[in-house]
Amino acid sequence: MQLAFVLYKYFPFGGLQRDFMRIALECQQRGHSIRVYTLIWEGDIPPGFEVRVAPVKALFNHRRNEKLLAWVQADLAKRPVDRVVGFNKMPGLDVYYAADGCFEDKAQNLRNALYRKWGRYKHFSDYERAVFAPTAKTDVLMISEVQQPLFVKHYATPAERFHLLPPGIAPDRRAPANAAEVRAEFRREFKLADDDLLLVQIGSGFKTKGLDRTLKAVAALPKELKKRTRLIVIGQDDPKPFLLQVAALGISEQVQILKGRSDIPRFLLGADLLIHPAYNENTGTVLLEALVAGLPVLVTDVCGYAHYIEEADCGRVVPSPFQQEQLNTTLQTMLEDDAQRAAWAANGLAFADTADLYSLPQRAADVILEARA
Repeated sequence: MQLAFVLYKYFPFGGLQRDFMRIALECQQRGHSIRVYTLIWEGDIPPGFEVRVAPVKALFNHRRNEKLLAWVQADLAKRPVDRVVGFNKMPGLDVYYAADGCFEDKAQNLRNALYRKWGRYKHFSDYERAVFAPTAKTDVLMISEVQQPLFVKHYATPAERFHLLPPGIAPDRRAPANAAEVRAEFRREFKLADDDLLLVQIGSGFKTKGLDRTLKAVAALPKELKKRTRLIVIGQDDPKPFLLQVAALGISEQVQILKGRSDIPRFLLGADLLIHPAYNENTGTVLLEALVAGLPVLVTDVCGYAHYIEEADCGRVVPSPFQQEQLNTTLQTMLEDDAQRAAWAANGLAFADTADLYSLPQRAADVILEARA
């Protein structure tokens, strides 16, 4: 079977992009051919993949998206495929992977009426409707239980078109047998003393992930605790506004911001706590990556996977409505209690042994290959 995958941008460190790659590789391993359409491709191309980078440009993103779609449709007309799988919402998809939440719900509830008169709104609204309208034929791969009711509310999408997937945590995120050695070596490399505490925040899109909240919480720590606490932030984003905030808060000695990288498991094993106070988050794969590595988690309840942290009892979930003072106090309490962090770590590892946190690529491939042609 010839499969076409469409996504606006591929780079190795995005959650959507990593899910795309693992699903596409799973389909390839089952004997199917992979063609990819994109606007930007960064990183290596797997053997056997045909990657087509669209030669289109536009001043506005929504116009660029429209030009990409027209280019893809023209190419597909000349070289048809058996399935078209999209990782961004657009017309003409057989299967859509719902990495993003409901655009229409945000537009109605978080934006003013003027916003809904702009061309950008019309573009994204039309593209979302093309996937979720009752008359559409697109099967939807859902990774967040909380989003499905929103799509149904706005579009009356039939229930049989939704396919809820389990998480897809990569096996290399699980704590290995030599986890203690990896941790010790990592902490030597980053010059962390035995009583130093390492806080990590991992994920591209620093604003959405709540990095400003994290920085305020670190700055609010008591003097002695703050002195032995380090924060390493990793992600593909512009760090400049946050470095200005770091300087203004007087925590330059505590904070390091790194670009996206491929050795995240080392950071999960070397750290003492993952913090993820996101403003909104469809899922939050890094939460489960920390869980299976035995790293306690502090997260806001708006994240789709936050419920796993409560179920596993491997950290703390900050409730809505968000209050900065509550985050500050919870972070301090978690950093001060070594015994509790050890218990959370053990709970996370035990949960990782029994829960299905890994089979997303396989389940997604099942739906793609069985989808209505």
